[in-house]
Amino acid sequence: MTEPLPWWSTRFLRALTAMGILLPAPGQGRVVSLAVGPGRVDAEVQDDRPQQVRIGLTAFGKTDWAAITHALAAKASATVLLLRGEVPRDVEEIFKAVRLPLFPSSAREVSLDCTCPAAEVPCGHLNAVFSALVARVAEDPFTILALRGRDREALLEELKNRLISAEPRDPDDRSPALTDVMDTFFDSGEAPGLGGAAPLHGPRTSSDALVDQAPPFALTAGGEDVAELLRPVYRALTGEPGA
Repeated sequence: MTEPLPWWSTRFLRALTAMGILLPAPGQGRVVSLAVGPGRVDAEVQDDRPQQVRIGLTAFGKTDWAAITHALAAKASATVLLLRGEVPRDVEEIFKAVRLPLFPSSAREVSLDCTCPAAEVPCGHLNAVFSALVARVAEDPFTILALRGRDREALLEELKNRLISAEPRDPDDRSPALTDVMDTFFDSGEAPGLGGAAPLHGPRTSSDALVDQAPPFALTAGGEDVAELLRPVYRALTGEPGA
């Protein structure tokens, strides 16, 4: 029993059929290679002789993908599924929200070419490649995103970067974002907000305070109190005036 196609592959197939591109006629020949890249599919079909097939689909530019990635990253559930290698069911709506179609909606978006002499378009070779492409999309939903101009690795890297840089911010908070001050975050200096009015430490402790805390010495040196003899030594060690 044939397993049902996943929703994204079924949706892609329906879009092609609605445009009259994928005809019910059986494919002609065997697809021996299939390469998917931004805006195009290149394939070779083995028939009586090898035929080269090319399918073109409008790929989105850098600005468009920036808007798409921003919209995807703004929806946590969509981002989580994509990072797990799945395509969320509402991904098409996310694309529509930025006025871009995920699946082709017009025959003007698609270009077809085959080296065979057949007059009909699509020919049997193109049908064979479309069938192989639908199967590829069923195995890897990121195929349709690659056709639109962004492969799996690039898209997931962009999503990760957006998640790392995203910080919930209070609109009334005028302090800089943490990502803007990370280079100096651990540097020493004045405490923020003090304006240099007060040091970070408390009142200065005298260098010879330890002498005052010591118990009385039972011995004397030349009739002098040992504690008093040590006092100038402690001051000299710290460079304190009066040493």
